Amino acid sequence: MSSELTKASFSELVEVTDYVANGSFASLKENVTYLDQNGYAVLVRLVDHNAGWKGEHVYVGKSAYEFLRKSSLLAGDVVVANVGANAGSVFRVPKLSRPATLGPNAVRVRPKHEASLTKDFLYYYLASPVGQEKLQSIITGSAQPKFNKTALRGLNIEIPDVGVQKKVASFMMSVDDRITLLRETNTTLEAIAQALFKSWFVDFDPVHAKMQGLAPEGMDEATAALFPDSFEESELGSVPKGWSLYSVYDLATFINGAAYKAFEPNSERRGLPIIKIAELKSGVSATTAFSAVEMPEKYLIESGDILFSWSGNPDTSIDTFVWHHEAAWLNQHIFRVLPKEQAERAFVLQTLRYLRPVFAELARNKQTTGLGHVTVADLKRLLVVKPDSKSLDLFNRIAGTVQQRIFENEKHALSLSKLRDTLLPRLISGQLSLPEVTAQTV
Repeated sequence: MSSELTKASFSELVEVTDYVANGSFASLKENVTYLDQNGYAVLVRLVDHNAGWKGEHVYVGKSAYEFLRKSSLLAGDVVVANVGANAGSVFRVPKLSRPATLGPNAVRVRPKHEASLTKDFLYYYLASPVGQEKLQSIITGSAQPKFNKTALRGLNIEIPDVGVQKKVASFMMSVDDRITLLRETNTTLEAIAQALFKSWFVDFDPVHAKMQGLAPEGMDEATAALFPDSFEESELGSVPKGWSLYSVYDLATFINGAAYKAFEPNSERRGLPIIKIAELKSGVSATTAFSAVEMPEKYLIESGDILFSWSGNPDTSIDTFVWHHEAAWLNQHIFRVLPKEQAERAFVLQTLRYLRPVFAELARNKQTTGLGHVTVADLKRLLVVKPDSKSLDLFNRIAGTVQQRIFENEKHALSLSKLRDTLLPRLISGQLSLPEVTAQTV
């Protein structure tokens, strides 16, 4: 699949536009009003992509959409964030239920002629290490990283002929489809684990059934025998007899990460990566700092560790994660969560995930300048029902198996992502042919 590369400036091949291309700030303020719901069109932002297009959208009315016509969006359009910590992030617009238009702090990049550059290839090029390096080269500012349209248009790129572009993009889309399937499977598996947790330890369905002389749904007699058949009063109201109240803090050991400066961060990738909230969401990236400093072992996180982000935006940062990558150092604002017993891991993980809305509200009540936090005092005040050891062991066997499957699927997805990012530059340059790649990846 070797191919000669064509050198060209970005401006020759790509039309670049953004939100402010539609008029002055004064005219935008006069003609565009953001709506929480019932708008004519979706105002597309990076946060929508990061939320998997399942979060709360911002909308605009029809007249505002028509005013913003220079930055209207079609399904498949390529968008690049150009302001903020995520400057350079690339995503595509999915097929939405309403028209779409571009929000601030991003640019739309659309090939001028598909006969020279395809939209699919443009996306993979910009998302690849090669494209990301070029985008990072035009980003300026440390407090507020950004790049402008002029700098983007001035980039020089090298691309193969359209035939090769289509083959490369088709292969990459097949890899992405496999990654999507793995993550969709994980969404289903997580819903199963959470539904079981809620039924057993929040709604107490097996106990209610036994109180009524019924067999708990979906349980054999031996499993049902592990659950109480009555309730007793507690601070939280009626709870299964023999089960106990624990503070969330007492379910595990919570180790806060070290202060960022203590790691003496370096950009030469010496030592281990330093994990902040950004890395919890997106993994280790080109912007991740590293540390070669010898730190106490308690700050070392390993693949499979439970991590709880306790500070940040209540809606997007307060959350519980499982670390799927290699060993790394833990930054402050994140707890490393160590269950008291390995047999309690599944219960602890599902408890923290179930309580996410509660944690978000606690953080929101302390929110300043957009950030909130969950304190140790909050974790000590927040009570949950902990079952007896027999029920706990059973849940760990069932939910633990599901969680392990989720973990393995995500590891596979990350491996495919790494493979994709490694192969793309070599496919573009012709160093590898698709038959060779296919033989290696089957």
